Amino acid sequence: MLPQEIIRKKRDGEKLGTDEIDAFIKGVTDDSVTEGQVAAFCMAVLFRKMEMNERVALTRAMAHSGAVLDWSDENFGGPVLDKHSTGGIGDKVSLILAPVIAACGGFVPMISGRGLGHTGGTLDKMDAIPGYQSVPDNALFRKAVREAGCAIIGATGDLAPADRRIYSIRDVTATVESLDLITASILSKKMAAGLNGLVMDVKFGTGAFMRDYDDAKALADSIVQVANGGGLPCVALLTDMNQTLGETAGNAVEVMEAVHFLTGKRQNPRLFEVTVALCAELLVLGKLARDNDVARGMIETVLANGAAAEHFAKMVTVLGGSADFTEAPEKYLKAAPVIREFHPETAGILSAVDARKIGLAIVAMGGGRTRPQDGVDHSVGLTEIAQIGDAIGKNARPLCIIHAASEEDWQKAAAALTETVTITETANPSETGIVREKIAA
Repeated sequence: MLPQEIIRKKRDGEKLGTDEIDAFIKGVTDDSVTEGQVAAFCMAVLFRKMEMNERVALTRAMAHSGAVLDWSDENFGGPVLDKHSTGGIGDKVSLILAPVIAACGGFVPMISGRGLGHTGGTLDKMDAIPGYQSVPDNALFRKAVREAGCAIIGATGDLAPADRRIYSIRDVTATVESLDLITASILSKKMAAGLNGLVMDVKFGTGAFMRDYDDAKALADSIVQVANGGGLPCVALLTDMNQTLGETAGNAVEVMEAVHFLTGKRQNPRLFEVTVALCAELLVLGKLARDNDVARGMIETVLANGAAAEHFAKMVTVLGGSADFTEAPEKYLKAAPVIREFHPETAGILSAVDARKIGLAIVAMGGGRTRPQDGVDHSVGLTEIAQIGDAIGKNARPLCIIHAASEEDWQKAAAALTETVTITETANPSETGIVREKIAA
C-alpha cells in the first residue's frame, strides 16, 4: 500500500482499515515512510480525527512495532500492573505507588519518561539516586521486578519504536494536541509492557498538560475505551493539578518526600488522597482486592507496617543504589548550595496558584530541560511549598524554601514565584477533592 494513498484517504476524511494502519506503521518503523509522510499523516489525523476502531488499530500497531514484553515465564503468582500520569508539578506518585502495589501482591514494571517542558519526569527523579540504573538491560529489569516486585526504569529502544519516531515529528509539526495521537502514544508503550491492568491519572488545571477539565475528560474517555478495546483493562481518574502535588517540586527533593511518605515520617494529605485512590483502583483491577474499601485497608496496612518501604528499598538496591538509601536518603541525595525560605512581600491567604509557572521556575534553575539533550541539576527545587488556604507572609509561613545552585538563581526563582500566586485577605471557599471523577469502560 502506498503511504501517500493512506494519507490521502485520511486527509479526505475517510476511515482507515486495520490493514492500512498496520502497513503505515510498519513503514514508520522500517523508515520506508518518510519524515514528511509521517508529518502529513499526523496533520491529517489532527484535522480529520479517527473513529474508535481506528484508534485501537493505531495503538495496537504502534505497540507491536517493536518488542512486546511477556512475563508469563516468570510465574509471578500475581498480576502485572502499572500506572501512568499525564504529568504535573510535584507528581511523585509513581515512586510511592509502585512499591505499595508490590507489597500488596502485584508486580509493577513501570516504564517512565524524562521531563520536558514544565512538568517533571519520573525518570529524572530516579536518576537523583546515586548508583541507580534507570535504564538497565532486560535481565536486570526482570530481576528487579521479580525480586522487588517493582522497577521504575526508562524505555528501551526496542519498545514501541514507531511511537518514538512519530512523537519526535509531532513535536516539531504542531500536531502534539491530537487526541487520537496522544491516546496511541501513551497506550502503545503500556500495551508493549505486557500488563494485566493499567490505571491512568489524567490531570487538569494550571499545571496540567490538559488545563481544561472537559479536554482532560475527553482524553481519559479515549484512553479507557482504546485500552479496553485493545485488551488492556484500564480505568482513569481525573485529578486536580491547580497546585503542586505534595510539598516538594524538583528531583532529589521529591525523592526525599516520597521516601518520607513510605516510611511514615510525613504524608501530605492531598498526595495521600490521590496516591491511595490510584492504588486502590489498581488493586481492584488486578483482582487483588474485591472492592475499594478492601483495597484501601491493604494499602494502609503496607504503609503502616513498612512493607511498602521495604519493596522500594529492595528496588533501589537491585538497580544499583545503596542498601541503606531508604533509611538515610539525606546521606545520598545531592543538596543545593543555596537553601533559603522565600516570603512574598504581600501577606495573606494563598488563594490560587499557577502551577505551570512553578514548573517553569524550576526548569529555569536547571531542574528540568527545554530540549531532550539538556542536562538536569537534580539538587534544585522547592520544599515546604504552601498549599491553597495557607496563611503566608513575613510573619507567617513562607511560600516555600528555594533550593538553588547560586544566589543569582535563588533571586530569579523568587521573582518568578512571586508571579505564580494570588494572595487575598480572606480565604476562598475550600476546594473540592483532588480526585474529581472516575472513568471506566
